[in-house]
Amino acid sequence: MKKTYSIEVDCANCALRMEDVIRKVDGISDAVINFMAQKLTVDIDDGQNEKAVMKQALRSCRRVERDCEIYF
Repeated sequence: MKKTYSIEVDCANCALRMEDVIRKVDGISDAVINFMAQKLTVDIDDGQNEKAVMKQALRSCRRVERDCEIYF
């Protein structure tokens, strides 16, 4: 299921790195960040707990940029 979330990220390079780490989260098959719109679109695998998957995605993003935020 594709879902779009608002995200706070400070630089375009960090956004690219975040896409890579989010794609590695179990339960996410694809992730795209639109830096200019501050939007994250993820494809969450069917049967996954959306909230748990997004919490893991946020933890992964914070390894790239400490103060990033995903609003889910």
